[in-house]
Amino acid sequence: MITKRIIPCLDVRDGRVVKGVNFEGLGDVASPVELAEYYSANGADELVFYDITASAEGRALFTDILCETARRVFIPLTVGGGINTVADFDRVLKCGADKVSVNSGAIRNPALIGEAAKLYGDQCVVLSVDVKRVDGAFRVFAKGGREDTGMEAIEWIRRCVGDGAGELVVNSIDTDGVKGGFDLELLEKVCAAVSVPVIASGGAGCIEDFITLFRTLPGVDAGLAASIFHFGEVRIRDLKAAMAANGIPARL
Repeated sequence: MITKRIIPCLDVRDGRVVKGVNFEGLGDVASPVELAEYYSANGADELVFYDITASAEGRALFTDILCETARRVFIPLTVGGGINTVADFDRVLKCGADKVSVNSGAIRNPALIGEAAKLYGDQCVVLSVDVKRVDGAFRVFAKGGREDTGMEAIEWIRRCVGDGAGELVVNSIDTDGVKGGFDLELLEKVCAAVSVPVIASGGAGCIEDFITLFRTLPGVDAGLAASIFHFGEVRIRDLKAAMAANGIPARL
């Protein structure tokens, strides 16, 4: 049985890890390099590293901190933020990323996913989708959750996977930072629509939220969280022990 992955997320702004609620009110947490090194040594299966203001500020993702992080960690590293061209994919991969996450760049240029998949392989292309309910519908948001694109989320996800996205990070803006549990309704619809690995993001508040996620939706491949790991509310080794005790396969 394939093990379920636990993935800390480093949201980086101005060279520091930050965290907010519902994508707003961002507060300083730590050095991304030091935090990544800690997670690498303490049971994380992968890391996701986002330059969260690159797209909104219309600039390229910073590379110095990324290069230093990649030198120090020995687990897969997915990197996103300001990815708008295949040249951005190339630059980030050369800095040490294993996979590249694209969000707003794909919304602006949907052909980007197919172009990158042809050059680097589907397994390298991660579609990150920020989703929020608007009038009862799941809508895709861009620019770090600041801009409603008007696109229906499930159809967008299905299209991008068809174009070559090999993995999905599904970020629920409605549950982000609230610590009330993952957005199971949204994730169920995504899992039913595609066959690529799905990473659940947004809403984890305790170990039980991960147990509920994997028990309710065995099609979800990984759980991603930020603040509960950053602030020591949940230790990854404790989480994985609880998963194993509940019959959920984990790399211990």
